[in-house]
Amino acid sequence: MRNFAVLAVTVLLVLALALGAGHWYSRAPEVTPNAAALPPPDGAMRVYHLGHSLVGRDMPAMLAQLAQAGGYPAHGFDSQLGWGTSLREHWYPDVEIGGFETENDHPRFRPAHEAVASGAYDAVILTEMVELRDAIRYHDSGEYFRQWARAARQARPDVRLFLYETWHAREDREAWLNRLENDPSELWKARVLGPSWADEAAGPVHLIPAGRVLARFTRALEERGGVAGLPDETGLFARNDNGTLDTIHLNDLGSYLVALTHFSVLYHRPVEGLPHALLRADGTPADAPSPEAALLMQQVVWEVVRATPFTGLSTEPDA
Repeated sequence: MRNFAVLAVTVLLVLALALGAGHWYSRAPEVTPNAAALPPPDGAMRVYHLGHSLVGRDMPAMLAQLAQAGGYPAHGFDSQLGWGTSLREHWYPDVEIGGFETENDHPRFRPAHEAVASGAYDAVILTEMVELRDAIRYHDSGEYFRQWARAARQARPDVRLFLYETWHAREDREAWLNRLENDPSELWKARVLGPSWADEAAGPVHLIPAGRVLARFTRALEERGGVAGLPDETGLFARNDNGTLDTIHLNDLGSYLVALTHFSVLYHRPVEGLPHALLRADGTPADAPSPEAALLMQQVVWEVVRATPFTGLSTEPDA
């Protein structure tokens, strides 16, 4: 009887833990956004990117070229990257960051704490690791986003702070799209941005909705049956050495879409008409989307950026 009772208690505890693990992310407290509309920037911005391979080297370089073409030739940027690195891992200088030497072996590298503390950047863009649920649960995303936000705000009170909303692996298309369209409220807003919105020393903090742009562009391709050079969204993703789809990393076309999103949010500008034949960070020509694909990308980016709350644009709706 005693053994049976112990077994019963154990089973109940396991079930409780399993249920908690399945629903922990849905019980975030309600937060009041601290992300009022920002005035458009006066001119070219100097930007710092903190993150990992979903930032990469090529996307910020493409963003700089878009800014130059858009009338901001003095746009500048620096970064610190790692392999799948969380904001928590970036925070502690003595924590080993995977791929640190490889990813930061370029002229635009600047150590994160030095960069943020310098106050030299008009905008600081923070990127959390994926899988986001693991980042929130095991790397305390909201707290370390808040710590970085506070540090940037202390160094420069007028700095523009952004969360780069990324995406998770595309293993199952419909599940992937469902999460891209639902994670913003369930995870990004409630769990990652929430602590900073509640902290006056950190806010205001805004959003670069790249994940939502990716979802909307995928739907737009589906509605049209594809466009020239892009039959579906898999054409935005890189390929592994064996030719299979890399389910998380984007290729040049995907990086261009994300760079457009950054430009539109940072500069409060539509992106239609910007060039689509750009260079990678190493100076080699990037694979360019067809004119038809580029136009659709540009239209979708402006549509999503204008409709998404908390980007800082003056057109942002109440939410």
